[in-house]
Amino acid sequence: MDEASRAGLGRLLGSGVADARSLGGSHGVLHYRLTLSDGRMAFAKIRNPNSSGNGAARPGVDRRAADLQRASADPDGFAAEAAGLRWLGEAAAVPVPAVLAADAACLVVEWIRSGGPDTAAAARFGRDLAVMHAAGAEQFGAPWPGVIAGLPLPNEQASRWPEWYGANRLLPYVRIASDAGYLTETDAAQLESAAARCSELAGPDEPPSRIHGDCWSGNVLWSGGRGWLIDPAAHGGHRETDLAMLALFGAPYLDRIMAGYTEVAPLAAGWRSRVPLHQLHPLLVHVCLFGTAYRDSAISAARAVLAA
Repeated sequence: MDEASRAGLGRLLGSGVADARSLGGSHGVLHYRLTLSDGRMAFAKIRNPNSSGNGAARPGVDRRAADLQRASADPDGFAAEAAGLRWLGEAAAVPVPAVLAADAACLVVEWIRSGGPDTAAAARFGRDLAVMHAAGAEQFGAPWPGVIAGLPLPNEQASRWPEWYGANRLLPYVRIASDAGYLTETDAAQLESAAARCSELAGPDEPPSRIHGDCWSGNVLWSGGRGWLIDPAAHGGHRETDLAMLALFGAPYLDRIMAGYTEVAPLAAGWRSRVPLHQLHPLLVHVCLFGTAYRDSAISAARAVLAA
């Protein structure tokens, strides 16, 4: 990190930056571990000024997807993440890192010393997650522009989840992936048909839950016997969405998380059959970001929805 960037962060934080250690980055954003002059540790995300350059694609990532990722860093991203962290934190349930500073160029949050999960922490995380969901939202969606992994995330607010989910979480990403050439016309038709079945397959009506929105295992940090949530795409949504996302990429001790969750808030009958419907959105986001590598998984989920 250059001296100008350090100085800018210092002014924003009200404390000098004694040390900044690079932690890599993703989706057009650079990551740093900061040591501040007052002794605090912090984690910073800083927009990469070279994210629109012509760097090489990562191994296994479609070149067109790599180009999309470099161009996708949304200017509302840090504001949306900061708003989401604060909003989730208001539930006083699952702990989230405190937001120390945020503007169009960066986001700085408190540093969480992470460790490994165990069965007790997983069960507590499940209970905490149920309480956070129960804190609710005024409507489905959010009053701020959403962003997920650098891609725009439509947050238009509505009173019914099935129609909202199809219009805001499925069809926009079918269009992006189709326009990029990652989906065939047949693929897109299958996915659009699955979106059209949301009302039929959504299960009993539920009020909007306060959800993380990108709740895969990598966005859960284990510290002090608890699961902490980071990197939210927070909004009023369906609580089964967070749970389906935890299952999609193999959260540790998922059985204990689910046991803790249902101890506090039992799920509606048939929730297991709805998992593919809730997983369609993150899978489509992955198609948009990483290209055809995730195409088969998205189509398999759509076929499961259509077969339900």
